[in-house]
Amino acid sequence: MSLRTRLLCLTVALVAVGLFGMGLLVTTTLHGYLQGRVDERLALISQVAARLAVPAGPDTPPSVRAVNVLGDTAVRYVDDTGAVRRAFDSGTAPPGGGPDLPRLDRAAVHAREGRPFSVPAREGEDTWRVIALTQPAQVFPADRSETRGSVVVATSLEEVDRTITTTRNLFLTAGVALLAVLGAAGWFAVRSGLRPLTRIEETATAITSGDHSHRVPEPASPHTEVGRLTTCLNQMLDRIDAAFRARTEAEARTRRFFADASHELRTPLVGIKGYTDLYRIGAMPTREDVDRTMTRIAEESERLTRLVEEMFLLARLDEDTARAGAGGTPTAREPAFALDLAPMDLRTLAADALRDVRALDATRPVTLTGPGGGKPTTAPTYGDEARLRQVVTNLIGNAVTHTPAGTPLRIGVGIVGPHAVLEVADRGPGLTATERDHVFDRFYRADHSRTRATGGSGLGLAIAQALVTAHDGRITLDTAPGQGCTFRILLPLPGPPDDRTADATT
Repeated sequence: MSLRTRLLCLTVALVAVGLFGMGLLVTTTLHGYLQGRVDERLALISQVAARLAVPAGPDTPPSVRAVNVLGDTAVRYVDDTGAVRRAFDSGTAPPGGGPDLPRLDRAAVHAREGRPFSVPAREGEDTWRVIALTQPAQVFPADRSETRGSVVVATSLEEVDRTITTTRNLFLTAGVALLAVLGAAGWFAVRSGLRPLTRIEETATAITSGDHSHRVPEPASPHTEVGRLTTCLNQMLDRIDAAFRARTEAEARTRRFFADASHELRTPLVGIKGYTDLYRIGAMPTREDVDRTMTRIAEESERLTRLVEEMFLLARLDEDTARAGAGGTPTAREPAFALDLAPMDLRTLAADALRDVRALDATRPVTLTGPGGGKPTTAPTYGDEARLRQVVTNLIGNAVTHTPAGTPLRIGVGIVGPHAVLEVADRGPGLTATERDHVFDRFYRADHSRTRATGGSGLGLAIAQALVTAHDGRITLDTAPGQGCTFRILLPLPGPPDDRTADATT
């Protein structure tokens, strides 16, 4: 059975039990009340009849006729042995042929002590209420004989039973009608109350069919049980949807990475294989040809080695990032990539970068300033100098390689808020918004027309971002077409000595 049906059946059953109990209580109370009224009337009649002398004639005396006016009442005068001396009934036929009285001798009458009791009718299922009282001794004038006896007064409970039956039938009829009305109203009420669960079912069905963006409609009152359940379910669905999107994006990035990596690795391998095939078929007759070919093989091998090392470095950085996101701790497992953290100043890297630019292109103007301009200042941080130098060298190389000759460069260093900052800015052609969004992607090149000799493998900025992130910092890019590029490295300022020690152990 469905929950709706079970709730409705339970509600109707509880109402039915309540109505049955109420009807039973009312009819029982009413029966007791009516029977008590009959007992009071019997007590009065029996006391009056006990004081009367036993009528001598066959006719019903006026006193007994007055008693019969009160209803179907029968009067019996019995002697001490219980034998009936005189019997008077109502003018009409008594219900059930009259009461079926037991033998009431004087001892039995004394034993009942004037308490009412019930007896069945001679015929049918009617019931009579009876009271028996002893009479005082009577002396007959004819023979001066003395006699004792008792009077038995009985009245029918037909009217009481009819009233109880009518009341019971009324309760049954009204109860059945009320249950029918409540059942119909309860069906609509339960369906309305369970409508939020129906919405949850519909949402689950939509999500199962692939629509992960579907959500449960918010109820009017968010503070009810259904409202809180809806809020929790929507939050859970948001997280599941975000996890699915993240997994899909990760799978897409992984496929793209393997495709790009395969392409990048295949290029030097194809070159090496081509040169070896030429040598094998004897296409290099002179020593000069062999030396030139070996030089090309060495260059391709060096490029292949560098590409593999860069990919391996990214893989180790990704492993540490994934472990940190999953709540892993360094004590549970050694990190795949360890940083040699120590106190340092970014001004040292900025000064070295200035010299590197002059060595790469002595004709290019380069200046050393603070962040955004001004005077350079100290920029203390806590990091791995060799790895940060690799980041800065990559940024300087990109600026020199991808901007026209003579384009001015600026290297900024200092403190901005809670960060030590190092900037590499150029006044080159800049990047579009789309290129800016993908510039840190792996194997991405803003200018696809560049060769790999001038454009690189497309992993440099990805490695730079991963290394800065490993230092709990971030790298940003401000650019626009015609306004150049400004790469900004932001690293946290050094903390207390205890924090430095903890970072070093990490």
